[in-house]
Amino acid sequence: MAPATPADGIPEVAADPSARPAAPVGPVDPAGLAARCGDLLDAVRERGPLVHAITNSVVTNVTANVVLAIGAAPAMVDIVGEAGDFAAVADGLLINLGTPAPEQREAMREAVSGARRSGTPWVLDPVAIGSLRVRTPLAAELVAQGPTAVRGNASEILALAGEGTGGRGVDSSDPIDAAVAAATGLARTHGTVVAVSGERDLITDGSTLVEVAGGSAMLTRMTGGGCALGAVIATFLGVRPDGTPALEAVVAAHSAYSAAAERAASGADGPGTFAPRLLDALAAIGPDELRAPGRLHVSLADQGDGGEAA
Repeated sequence: MAPATPADGIPEVAADPSARPAAPVGPVDPAGLAARCGDLLDAVRERGPLVHAITNSVVTNVTANVVLAIGAAPAMVDIVGEAGDFAAVADGLLINLGTPAPEQREAMREAVSGARRSGTPWVLDPVAIGSLRVRTPLAAELVAQGPTAVRGNASEILALAGEGTGGRGVDSSDPIDAAVAAATGLARTHGTVVAVSGERDLITDGSTLVEVAGGSAMLTRMTGGGCALGAVIATFLGVRPDGTPALEAVVAAHSAYSAAAERAASGADGPGTFAPRLLDALAAIGPDELRAPGRLHVSLADQGDGGEAA
């Protein structure tokens, strides 16, 4: 299927305005940001948002269980003829390019079109792009549609920005700091929030840069540890009140995931026990854990200065 164009019936709409800072802003107060992350987790638990995930065949079950554990309702509707309608009624949408078979690619385009028409926030996860010749141009096509957020590892973000050839399969071969400029540029160009996962997570809307500490290396030793995070981001985007910047919802998702991973790793014997413990931890984590100081560091994207978390 050729890339969708306005002539194909997709209306020209601007990217999610909540993702793009209207003007240069000063540093965000880390303590206030942490408090709002807790509020957003409260909203997830109260509303139980419906999350539409078109994701890869390797991680479908893990992703559904992670979404259920955090307090939302998952649905994996990747049927052409249904995907667009479902995206329009969902609270959030994930597009994950892990195993983009031809019919699923068409369903992705249909879902993105439905999300754009209805204003459903959506997340693009450009899994393993770079040298692979099907998914790489597909990722470029989709990011041009203005996702609310993009999540990937450093090599994927560099490749999406046209500055690298990708990593080793789904694994990054670049350090996270190498992707800061690429993430900032993508955010500004496409009016989106870009999240880079790694030993610490970096999140930017092109103006503000937030570092989220914590997590666990065990996430890289279980199937779907990174891919499921994209659905968690869609979950938090789907409950943010009107006017709340998308940046805050993406930071909240990463904070919750990092805190849960830390809890799961404590006492785990290895990847086999970590995976189920992660689901338990996602269900047990409370809003006050996200409100606690120390996990966030905020700076201006260009200047690199800012305040430590209160």
